[in-house]
This record gives sequence, structure tokens and C-alpha cells, in this order.
Amino acid sequence: MRLRIAMVAWLFCSSSAWATQAANAAAAEAIEPPPELAMWVPVQLKFTYRQLTTTYTCSGLQARVKGLLLKLGARPDLDVRSYGCTKLSGPDPFAGVQIKMSVLEPDGTQPAVPAHWKRVDLLEDRTLLDAAADCELIQQVQEQILPVFAARNVDFNATCQPRSAVPGSTRLRADVLIGEQRPPAPAAQ
Repeated sequence: MRLRIAMVAWLFCSSSAWATQAANAAAAEAIEPPPELAMWVPVQLKFTYRQLTTTYTCSGLQARVKGLLLKLGARPDLDVRSYGCTKLSGPDPFAGVQIKMSVLEPDGTQPAVPAHWKRVDLLEDRTLLDAAADCELIQQVQEQILPVFAARNVDFNATCQPRSAVPGSTRLRADVLIGEQRPPAPAAQ
């Protein structure tokens, strides 16, 4: 009798462990959908920053915009160059950048790269006060730059007050298409 109880207990534990493993595998598949196919599309933009509250140096705007583009999923070989600068140092009222980059676009044709949707928060590395100071920049990024990216579920707010930062009033989050691997080197021409 004890042997029979032990066998039933072992069988129960074994089937329970198998069921747990199967459930975990199913949950992992639900969390990580299979990659989508996408293709890199070249994009050129000219972005002139219109500010009332926060001004940037030309190099500061260049670095800030480049960081935002990379967060949004631009290919790392992007080129961001300053233009319109009127000052050699200090904040510039006419700072702008010229952008040459490649962005992912959903497409099942060849040559395709595997990609996935990722939730990004453009202000996650900023304090509430710094995010509020970026209000005008984030508003302009949402209007002029975000539309060239494959983005969905956009959560945006920018209550910009001229010459005043309003903490907690600025956010830009979206699901963006991100490449799963480093892109191949461009073909020589």
C-alpha cells in the first residue's frame, strides 16, 4: 500500500512539475512575441529648436537630440550635425540640427531584419524639473521627429509655460520598433 501511495505521489509531483513548466513556457511566449520583420529606411530631417524657456548650446542640442533618436530606435550609425548657430559658446537662440538616420519600418519583404516593439520613455533619465525644462523640446520632438518612427500607443503631454518650468507636466512615452540585432554594414558603392 505504501508503495502505491508513493507512486501516486511521485506521479502527481511529476505531472505537476510538467504542468508548471508548460505554463511557464506559455507565459514566456505570451510575454515575448516572435520578432516582426522590418526594414531600415533612410530619413533626412532638419530640426530647428524654437525655445522660450530652455536654450541649448549647439553642441548641447546636438547631443540631446542624438540621445533621443537612439532611444526611439534610430540605427546607431546616424549623423546629427549642428546648423544655424550664431554663437561660438553659450546658449544659442537659433540652434538646430540636420539629421541623417535610418529608422525601422514594418515590412515583410527582403532584406528584412528582426525587430520588436519596445516601450520607451524619453524622459526616464530626467528629474521632474529637468523634464519640465525640456517641455518645448519634447513637444517639438513629438510633432516633428516622432512621426518618422514606427510608433504606437503614444502617451504625450507637454504643458509648456513660457519662461517657467512646470514639474510633472511633460512626458513622452511610446512603443517603438527596435531592431533585435546590429544592422549589417552598408554596402560599398
